[in-house]
Amino acid sequence: MRNLNHIFENNRVWAQEFTAKDPNFFEKLATAQNPKYLWIGCSDSRVPANQIMGLPPGDVFVHRNVANVVVHTDFNSLSVIQFAVEVLKIEHIIVCGHYGCGGVQAAMGNNQLGLLDNWLRHIKDVYSKHDELLAQISDQTKRHRRLCELNVVEQVFNVCHTTIVQHAWGSGRALSVHGWVYDLTDGLLKDLNFCVTKPDEVNAIYHVATTQIK
Repeated sequence: MRNLNHIFENNRVWAQEFTAKDPNFFEKLATAQNPKYLWIGCSDSRVPANQIMGLPPGDVFVHRNVANVVVHTDFNSLSVIQFAVEVLKIEHIIVCGHYGCGGVQAAMGNNQLGLLDNWLRHIKDVYSKHDELLAQISDQTKRHRRLCELNVVEQVFNVCHTTIVQHAWGSGRALSVHGWVYDLTDGLLKDLNFCVTKPDEVNAIYHVATTQIK
């Protein structure tokens, strides 16, 4: 099937809905973007950042990858964070995972998935790091949910230790890094109470977030 006419029709309807509310919406949007939020989330098609947060185009700068991973060797995510912090001057970085994450589920197993295994290694490392805590959770579904949370916590920790965020805090910037999880079963966001606003908060909040069984 070469034609995706229904997508273009959906696009026209979508654009008309915005212009019906504000005839100059796209004209103003085209001049600049001034988001306050950077969303680092999973590539899962069921987790669209703007819709979940109830925000229109232009309000959220978005980076997505399998299982919302942030590592210091990934220049893609680091470039997004740098642009968001230093150019767009965003005020909040949100790392949002989701329950039912296929990447986290795959990392809990031993199946060979090819190239993807290299990426999932980061999540397997999270699993290994917290294996004693996770071993106390006998229910597989609850263990998966807790690993989704722990993965978010670890990625928030990684974001906080990037030179980009450290430099922003060092220069006196008001910048908060948040850890959230989205629940596919009810459409609601969950705050993991892991919010860091300055360097000396990181370790204490991390300790609390990673020692609770839940």
